[in-house]
Amino acid sequence: MNEIITKRKSIRKYEQTPLDDAGLSKVRDKIADVKPLYPDIRYSIDIASKTKGIFNIKAPHYLIFGSEEKEGAYENIGFIGQQMDLFLSESGFGSCWLGMAKPEERAAGALPFVISMAFGKPAEPLYRGFSEFKRKPLPEISEGEDDRLEAARLAPSGMNAQNWYFIAEAGKIHCYRKKPLISITAARLGHIDMGIALCHIARESREFNFITEENPPQRKGCIYLGTVV
Repeated sequence: MNEIITKRKSIRKYEQTPLDDAGLSKVRDKIADVKPLYPDIRYSIDIASKTKGIFNIKAPHYLIFGSEEKEGAYENIGFIGQQMDLFLSESGFGSCWLGMAKPEERAAGALPFVISMAFGKPAEPLYRGFSEFKRKPLPEISEGEDDRLEAARLAPSGMNAQNWYFIAEAGKIHCYRKKPLISITAARLGHIDMGIALCHIARESREFNFITEENPPQRKGCIYLGTVV
């Protein structure tokens, strides 16, 4: 498995000194290089210095993700944003998804805000040991065998809920989101989380294609999203 997946963690303490021009240039280059899950959905990634809201984290920089309102938009943002999360960790920077923090202001005409991510130089250990991950065992979130399922299991999720399910068969991975039982916010995060997990599967795939099958296996209490082939 890719090393960064096995040791990344969400950083909640940051040095408050902004990154230098070279560091920010690397981040902007990666923003221009990410690959969407759904290429037909318009999205945006901006860099801000402030956010507001509960459960906010004080950091020198924030990624602000926006998207047109369209089916699959939140999964698309999760898929794109986790590419940034892994990149930042690989580059020696800390990062953390912020499910409840919003930008202080948005430019006129900007795409609707979806979610933000803190980033900067970490003021705590950047990585963790594999044993420090607190995740559900594979049998609780999947059935069948595919090495890529472990990468999905290690993916971050809102409130560490891991509200996903995977069925592996014949080289395919059918992907499901558990039906939300609580708030609209939790449901929105569940969509984003699915995109995050799919990013980890894509990182472990020689080729990654995500399609919708006409007759996928059914899973009680879950909503079918698509199939990795």
